[in-house]
Amino acid sequence: MLADNPAGTTEKDLVLRCQQGDTPSFKQLYRRYQQRVRATLYQLCGSEMLDDLEQEVFLRVWKGLPKLRQPAYFSTWLYRIAWNVATDKRRQLAQNMSSAEDNSILNIMPSRPEDTPDLMRLHYQDLVQQGLQTLSLEHRAVLVLHDLEDVPQKEVANILKLPVGTVKSRLFYARNQMRKFLQQQGAM
Repeated sequence: MLADNPAGTTEKDLVLRCQQGDTPSFKQLYRRYQQRVRATLYQLCGSEMLDDLEQEVFLRVWKGLPKLRQPAYFSTWLYRIAWNVATDKRRQLAQNMSSAEDNSILNIMPSRPEDTPDLMRLHYQDLVQQGLQTLSLEHRAVLVLHDLEDVPQKEVANILKLPVGTVKSRLFYARNQMRKFLQQQGAM
């Protein structure tokens, strides 16, 4: 679970209110997680259709929230939905590609300046994006969730439905690959 807000309204309280039809509580949950979900989708799928993917995640959340049995695990459930939306989109893109095309469409990463408002960090963000693209989706997902989104390893395991040992192993491999990539680029 991620931290609750300082005003004293816990995530669990918001979820319970949402389940009773309280729309303002859903808006609070949305504001609380929108940037995190967007960043995760961006890292997994790039900027192509990012708005659509984000919208799909929160639409699934809105529809599925009444059925959520453990409100205390909302963030795990939310990230699981984001993971499912990302993998569904990647699978759909892969199916739509002809065999003659290269896989570059899956590797297109954000390059539009409007997607990264902090221009001072653009170079390093691009390097990280390029490095992430060298990883498999499975390794990238673990690295993004744990190292970039600060999701604990146990929660990453729950989100991706993997044993914690597998998460640790993938994280170790992904970090090594990223380190090698950044060293090759002269960033380390």
